[in-house]
Amino acid sequence: MKISLLSRDKIELESSGLAANDAAEKEHPEYSRELEALCEELQTTLDGLTKIQMKMEKLSSTTKGVCELEDYHYGEERKRPPLFHTWPTAHFYEVSRKLSDMYGRELRLKRVVVEQLAHATDRDLALSYLSMWLHQPYLEGSSRLLLESMLLETGHRAL
Repeated sequence: MKISLLSRDKIELESSGLAANDAAEKEHPEYSRELEALCEELQTTLDGLTKIQMKMEKLSSTTKGVCELEDYHYGEERKRPPLFHTWPTAHFYEVSRKLSDMYGRELRLKRVVVEQLAHATDRDLALSYLSMWLHQPYLEGSSRLLLESMLLETGHRAL
């Protein structure tokens, strides 16, 4: 059964090449080059956001590794050399993980919006997608404060 599903998917993928796109364009004269350009621009924006999210994941992972090394080296000792202005490394990790999780959920929503927006035939649905993109429902109100605090702690933002 899986083989037939896989082969059917393969057939669908094979038929979605450039020739199929040309045929679809001829069948649907309402197809718009302007829409395609806007969708490509939206995809480029999403790609940029994806790169930022990947960097946030790497930051969290690296900070977790530093926390584990500190725990290994210093054990239960309270006197640890500070890596940041006032925050312990463990707190920095918790904040970076929280921000990364929020932005990860938001990125998944934006990916769905990018995939579905061009196919929206109803104006209200398209406006709903726009609202989802702009409102950023998965970012908590404290995210901006946390991000600014991290920048202050690392010295990337002046007091």
